[in-house]
Amino acid sequence: MTQTSQPTALVTGASKGLGRALATALAERGWRLVVDARGPELDTLATDLSDVVAVRGDVTEPTHREALAAAVETLGRLDLLINNASDLGPSPLPALGRYPLEALRGVYEADVLAPLALSQLLLPLLRNAGGTIVNISSDAAVEAYPGWGGYGSAKAALDQLSAVLAAEEPDVRVYAVDPGDMRTDMHQAAFPGEDISDRPEPAAVVPALLRLLDTRPASGRYRATEWAVPEAAK
Repeated sequence: MTQTSQPTALVTGASKGLGRALATALAERGWRLVVDARGPELDTLATDLSDVVAVRGDVTEPTHREALAAAVETLGRLDLLINNASDLGPSPLPALGRYPLEALRGVYEADVLAPLALSQLLLPLLRNAGGTIVNISSDAAVEAYPGWGGYGSAKAALDQLSAVLAAEEPDVRVYAVDPGDMRTDMHQAAFPGEDISDRPEPAAVVPALLRLLDTRPASGRYRATEWAVPEAAK
């Protein structure tokens, strides 16, 4: 195990979208990173950034999660776990009355069970560092949007999981964060054929999330808009 004074983060789903934007911003701040994703875009991220360990795989698979934990342990510390990898479910989004149950199991595996399982593996290091867990949530966790019953209910479960974990782990900050709508592949899949160019790029949300991490409020559920950087401060 290598000891280091550099802050270290694990970001899942880091090949695209918000995960990639967050990983890039943390690297620019001098953080050491472990990143994961299923797609080949992860390799280009590792090439573009320094102090990055890229582990390709599916976060729903126990062996992959163990590989991620092993990579983190090699670095000797963990200050931040960002559970960003998610599964939207079928596209177009089906109504709950005809939602394929096997697909729903997959959504819950990715959006609820995998973040908890990874947190369980890494809690000892997070406790030692007085670290932070960020679970990426959604407004669909609290609003009843037709078609969003699978993804939304999974994110609602993730919110409650985050709240209970925070109550049980006073030495670790646990945040469920709603980043808002963004121009991502997942958001496009939720609205197939529609123009989503009016949604902000994921990089536009990053300053708010960094401000949340810098401020370190009490554990809880937050919206990125609550932590938007004031115009006068930009």
